[in-house]
Amino acid sequence: MQRVCLALPTMRSCPGTVVDLAEEAAYAVATFGVEVHLLVLDTTDDAEFAKNADAVAALAPTPGVFVHHLGNAQQREFFRGVAERSGGADPELLLDLMLPQAVAYGSCVNRLFLAAAALGCTSTHLRNDDADFQVVDGEKVFPIHHELLSIGRPAGEAAAVVSRSELDAADADMPVMLVSGSFLGELNVDIGEILELDPAVYRDLVRLWTPPVWSDEDRDAMVDLSFKGVGAEPFDADESVLGVPDIWNVYMCNIALDHRAYEVLPLLPSIETIGCDYALLHALVHSQSPGVVHNRHIVNYYTPERRIGAGFISYQMRFVKFLLSMLYLYPVYGGMIDHGRGLLDEKHGLKVEPILDLVRGSVDWDRAGNEHCLDVLDRSYRKLGGKYAELADVVAGKRQQLMDEAQEDAERWAVLVESWAGMVAAARAEGLRPGLDGAAG
Repeated sequence: MQRVCLALPTMRSCPGTVVDLAEEAAYAVATFGVEVHLLVLDTTDDAEFAKNADAVAALAPTPGVFVHHLGNAQQREFFRGVAERSGGADPELLLDLMLPQAVAYGSCVNRLFLAAAALGCTSTHLRNDDADFQVVDGEKVFPIHHELLSIGRPAGEAAAVVSRSELDAADADMPVMLVSGSFLGELNVDIGEILELDPAVYRDLVRLWTPPVWSDEDRDAMVDLSFKGVGAEPFDADESVLGVPDIWNVYMCNIALDHRAYEVLPLLPSIETIGCDYALLHALVHSQSPGVVHNRHIVNYYTPERRIGAGFISYQMRFVKFLLSMLYLYPVYGGMIDHGRGLLDEKHGLKVEPILDLVRGSVDWDRAGNEHCLDVLDRSYRKLGGKYAELADVVAGKRQQLMDEAQEDAERWAVLVESWAGMVAAARAEGLRPGLDGAAG
């Protein structure tokens, strides 16, 4: 029986999301006859954790659905065992890369990947705690429907279950490595207020994350596409396309990934940095691996603490660090494009060696680009005034630290990529032991 992981990382109370995902898991079992491991990795404090735990405890048992809810202590125990068993030279560093003492979007997804390996799952289906499913005629629109139709199957077989195939006939034996929908609702980076306040400043800021070698026209076109998903386009009827996806049509919070992808390349373990969880998608797209893009989009929204006071500063600093990270990521992505199918082995799986070489080669990149980035940010935020001027003061006070951290994040990613195969093997050997994972079915 196919065993899959429906995965939710969370750092807040989200009992409604837990219930929604349990319904999606039950739908998957009933429709596809799979075994679903609903995995909630929870880094909330005691009070918030208890709310999520109550939601898990209240779930009706469903044959074929196994629920695992791991808090901080359980995660630390498991990942310490994995780090020590991996054969890495510095288990404490590896544990810190997996469970840092700060928000790390890539690290939380990496934990999901290793836990999925420990559970023996062949695919991981990622969701988020600040998104809802669309509802049509009283029924929730579950992305897992399209995901389980195709993920991991030979592309030639998947061609029979999609609305349209753009597959090259020569690629029929290649596995479908990703299946993704997009999102509607709010921007997936919370900078919509800047667009409302001053569209010109918004354009200047978003241009900072575009490849500097691009023409002005191409950079402006990217500004128009960035962070917007499908706008307000609601679900009407199923549509799906098989082929090599465009990177703009895949979304990390509405995606299924085959284990032959995420067991090779981990995401960046960057601290307090949004957008660091897309490197794996770039590797799959640029290697021209087959994927399916569908229209069971989720509805993105933002929780209010990100827009006022300390929460505003904290979130916007993560956006700043995202912009600085691109100095080190674009050389990697460009190299991936150059390698193309050379990123794949004879079995059509990702090869780690060329990617690791690219990551190592990026860490000493000239910082002049980030000096310019911070200059534009300072000028732009001060032009907006108010809380954005306060943000400019915070950024200015941490200017050197921010550039140092961006380079350190690239260096830490190289360490993790090099250690990843050993950690995956260790996770499989370690397993999620009864009593550790709180499994229920």
